[in-house]
Amino acid sequence: MAKKENKVKKQQEKIKSFSDLLDSLSKTEDKKKLLWKESYQNAIDDRENAHILLTDLMKVSMNNSTNHIQFGALMAKYLERMSKSNDQILKLAELIAKEQEDVETVSSDSIYDSIMQ
Repeated sequence: MAKKENKVKKQQEKIKSFSDLLDSLSKTEDKKKLLWKESYQNAIDDRENAHILLTDLMKVSMNNSTNHIQFGALMAKYLERMSKSNDQILKLAELIAKEQEDVETVSSDSIYDSIMQ
């Protein structure tokens, strides 16, 4: 149970850090910041949920070729969902970096690194 609480706390810290980053964008509209925050939170939630489901299926399928055959395609879908969530986060990093170009020179990689800490 402590492990799950730790994951939830870490996820909340990521969202708080992202929110703080958005708050630093003084010239950006509040509506846009809110949409970005919701998009980020949804991507993090989607990735975490897909990870949980994938882990459960991997446990069931480990050393069991029948289950692996049965659940392989579903596991691939969960991996796809996780990848799409990562792509959404990268896109958000690009959008934020573009917004910050007016204020300072920042790369999307550094934004991605800061929101993933």
